[in-house]
Formats: sequence, C-alpha cells, structure tokens
Amino acid sequence: MKKSLIAGNWKMYKTPSQSVEFVKLLLENLKEYEDREILICPPFTSLFPVSQIIKNTSVLLGAQNVYFEEEGAFTGEISPVMLKDIGVEFVICGHSERRNIFGETDEMINKKIKKVAEIGIKPILCIGEKLEEREAGKTFEVINYQLENDLENFEKFENLIIAYEPVWAIGTGKTATPQQAEEVHVYIREFLSKKYNKEVAENLRILYGGSVKPENIDALMKEKNIDGVLVGGASLKVEAFKRIIDYIT
Repeated sequence: MKKSLIAGNWKMYKTPSQSVEFVKLLLENLKEYEDREILICPPFTSLFPVSQIIKNTSVLLGAQNVYFEEEGAFTGEISPVMLKDIGVEFVICGHSERRNIFGETDEMINKKIKKVAEIGIKPILCIGEKLEEREAGKTFEVINYQLENDLENFEKFENLIIAYEPVWAIGTGKTATPQQAEEVHVYIREFLSKKYNKEVAENLRILYGGSVKPENIDALMKEKNIDGVLVGGASLKVEAFKRIIDYIT
C-alpha cells in the first residue's frame, strides 16, 4: 500500500533547543498510523539533536537542502553523505525559495536529486508555477519544463517524491483549491506515465504544498492523486501540525 506523507518544512525557524522542545511536544499522544508517514525537516543546525529525540519513533527526518557532491572544498555546503550519517532519510530539492531567492537552476536541482537518490536518501522534488504564469495559462507548460529538466537521466524513481507547490500559494495565505491541485497532480502523473511507464506514475507519491493548514487538509487529502502534503507555517505549531497529521478522509 502506498502510504501518504505528511511533511513539515520548518524553513529558517527554530533554534536547536526550540526544535527539541517542539519535537518532544509533538511526540506526546501522537497516534500510530499504518496508512501515513510523518516527516519533519528542521534547519541544518537542528538535524542532529532532533535525530536523537525521534529515534525509535514513527517520525522521519528530512533536510531542507543539500549539495550534489559527496565531499570537497565547498565552503558552507552540506553533502548527502553527511546527512545520511545522522539519520536523514529525505531531502527537499528545488524548493521555490531556493530557485527564486538563491538562484538554483534546473541543472543544479537535477544533480542534487540524482546524487541524493544514489546515496540512498529520498529526494522531494518541488515544482510549481508563479502567479503570473498561472494567470497567463502557462501552468502546465512550466510544470512540463521543470519535470523534463529536473528529471533528466534520473532513474531511481523508487526513491523519488514530487511536491507540487504553486509559488503563488506559498506563505501567501492563498491556497490552490483541492480541484486545482488535483488537476496538476493528474497532469504530473500523466507526464510520468508517458515519459517513463505506468508503474512509475502510479507508485510515485505526489504531495501538495502551499498554505496547507488544518482548515483545508481534509478536503485536499480526499483528492485521488494527492498523496500527502508539504506543510510550511502550520508545521511550526504543534497543535496545527498534529491536526494536519490526523487528517480525515
């Protein structure tokens, strides 16, 4: 059975001590689920202390970024080997903030997901259109371009997760309707089926991200092709994140 994935991206929030406190509160009375996985992605400085707290629990650990070399003279970068050694199982790659603020290209993102998957970590590839691109009717054109370039010569689809994150809905309070999100998820699955094969398309998990909150999680997760969510702001609050984890279909 393909499990859904509820992932929290903490972005540049929470010190190590705050992260530990948060995770301890999250683990209190956390339900055990057979049909869903829970993932948290703290900042780099919090990864190790959090890894110690979540050992032997159902909560999984992810990083927010990575470099595409295993080691070397790359001041300030973190390699997938370093991440794997402290228990990181997932890495977010190509988030719109990395693309738009830090200038990451599709070529860089492609290198990252290939290296991460090679090391044995699951890359979460983020794709999505800007507001002006949606208003110009270019949503599918943008999605197609990103998929073609980010997945060039990629092979380890058993490790890959895709997150559709419309840029216009990230941190804005605006949310794609469940129907808008489902429409793009269907397009992504059809792309994978045509480009690769039906098995890849059916087995790969596609998440939705963009102002996910307790008020809309149930409706989003009722859609057939939404396999989970990548949560930003609401994942920083224990009760809100717990309600999202406890979504009802």
